[in-house]
Amino acid sequence: METPSLTLELFTEAQNDFETSQYKILAALKVIAEDFKKNKIYPHLSRLIELHTTLCDIRDRLRDLREKFPKRIKKIDFVNQEIEHEIVFVAGSDLSEVEDLIEWALPHIRAKIEEGKTIYEFADEEIKLREVGIIPNYTDEGYLFVPDNKASKLLLFQYEVSVFESSTDQYRSLKTAFLKAIDRGMTRLSPNAIKLDLISENRELPNPATYAFDTDLQFPFRETIFPVTKRKLMRQLYD
Repeated sequence: METPSLTLELFTEAQNDFETSQYKILAALKVIAEDFKKNKIYPHLSRLIELHTTLCDIRDRLRDLREKFPKRIKKIDFVNQEIEHEIVFVAGSDLSEVEDLIEWALPHIRAKIEEGKTIYEFADEEIKLREVGIIPNYTDEGYLFVPDNKASKLLLFQYEVSVFESSTDQYRSLKTAFLKAIDRGMTRLSPNAIKLDLISENRELPNPATYAFDTDLQFPFRETIFPVTKRKLMRQLYD
């Protein structure tokens, strides 16, 4: 049987078979645990945090509605995170088992979040960031140099920060584009020399903000090193 992903849909299935839903949730968490043992935290950690937040919200709203409306709750819309008591979601069923499953699952999810956070915090501490040359006032575009120690490469990226505004808040998104990889075993070019080479190759960024990361960690690049460096860069730019 294919291992299920840990999604909200798993919790609706409790209405049909509570124990099977528990099994599927534990199986999905086991897959995540195996990746954490390999120091792979992306995309699991952010998804776990989002799922935990959503489940807590649904649980709290279920409790609130139970107090306001003694009659049975009949529908839960996981997609829109809405709870209704007028419409039946599955004919002849209620959501008591869904609520029980959420209560049962939350401690398991929290435990995995703590495991992932421990790896993230360790990697964040071990990855160092330094500015390369003079940093201009405009830092929404530039370059970042990130080591992939498992491959003995230094990976060069161009980055751009986009800003999205809603009626209540402002959001920033970091977009990166891979430029090239430098074999760290063959050459030890300084970050400043690499920056000068990139300036000569791309005249559109004559004075780019440039940041070099360094670490001795042998963690997976795509699943841990790169996500951590991107978050570290955003803190450097805007905190």
